[in-house]
Amino acid sequence: MMNQNTGQTCTLTLDGKEYTLPVLTGTTGARSIDISGLRAATGGVTTFDPSFANTASCSSAISSIDGENGVLTYRGIPIETFATEHISFTETAWLLIFGKLPTTAEIERFGALLTKYSALHRSMDLHFNAFPPNGHPMAIMSSMINAMSTHDRPRITDDESFIESAAKLLSKVRTIAAASYKASIGEPAIYPRFDLRYVENFLHMMFSLPYEPFEADPVVAEALNLFLVLHADHGQNCSTSTVRMVGSSGANLFTSCAAGVCALWGPRHGGANANAVKGLERIHESGLTPRQYVAKVKDERQRIPGFGHRIYRNWDPRAKILRRACDQLLDTLNRTDPLLDIARELEQVVLADDYFVERRLFPNVDFYSGIVLRALNIPLNMFTVMFSIGRTAGWIAQWKEVHDDPRGRIDRPRQLYRGAAHTEWTPPEDRD
Repeated sequence: MMNQNTGQTCTLTLDGKEYTLPVLTGTTGARSIDISGLRAATGGVTTFDPSFANTASCSSAISSIDGENGVLTYRGIPIETFATEHISFTETAWLLIFGKLPTTAEIERFGALLTKYSALHRSMDLHFNAFPPNGHPMAIMSSMINAMSTHDRPRITDDESFIESAAKLLSKVRTIAAASYKASIGEPAIYPRFDLRYVENFLHMMFSLPYEPFEADPVVAEALNLFLVLHADHGQNCSTSTVRMVGSSGANLFTSCAAGVCALWGPRHGGANANAVKGLERIHESGLTPRQYVAKVKDERQRIPGFGHRIYRNWDPRAKILRRACDQLLDTLNRTDPLLDIARELEQVVLADDYFVERRLFPNVDFYSGIVLRALNIPLNMFTVMFSIGRTAGWIAQWKEVHDDPRGRIDRPRQLYRGAAHTEWTPPEDRD
């Protein structure tokens, strides 16, 4: 079972009365005090946990995080395995969504569906034309995913219809992303090709022109595939929790994931990789060397974008993997870019400084993903869009978990009200 009640309990004493609360244990040994019956037992008492920092909002079997030891698993498989075995994003998505590694027949069929559904409904061109040229791709993406609900309504009644809907969303999200980029730079949208795999097809739609097709370098495609795999799911973060909450209302798959895009857009969440590159730009513009910049940061007690993580108190395991991919990608491309040079030197300076090591401020996945995306010529305003393509796999899995739960109810957090107890209404003419 996902959560096991081993018989262990804890006792809460309130107003001289004791309440016994069960202690649940997850499969990795993490424990959680079950307060689901507390409000009813106490006559209305709730717990107070701003930002849900200490609250397990759900029971899930999709991904597991051990922040102290720097461990991340997808369905029990260590994240490092996905890199060493060169597992495709399509296979990763199937694993997350359906809870098991796909057979050869399943992966071939799912891949065929992703190809089949990659093109957008012709009438959706009207939506793209309605956006201003400088419209942010994340705004366009969330709007277009919502619009899909009117063209490809996800009528999910059984396993087959769910597979079809999941394939439509996962396939079209990259087409929407590429088309939104093309619209922002005034270029025509490029149709997907039926002879390319998931990642290569996205790169084709991003960088091809009607008169000049783009052929992805295998090293570039592998780096982007790894980026998407590493961002596919990460526990109950802000956007994932948003998808689950919206889904708990009975909202359809597309609408729920569109809400996830909006949550991911925030600079504290999906925008962190863009902030890491902006930090490199500030170093470059300042004229300081990375060593001088680090000394300045320490003197002023500031943070360096892309270093440290709220969950991981050790190395972010995704960062370790992407770090190796960065080295290989940059060596292969042999690109001249001052920001990439600054990034490499900054990393070396920070990792050799006890100030950062003692505080466990290691480079995180956003630092290296920013480098990878810049090396791939992905524009800065598309960084969070790239994140959302990968995370869509996890969002679909999380929505399915909510949808399949026979005991599921609409999410409804409580609050600690601190406003006026009673306010008298006065007519407008009597108000000061």
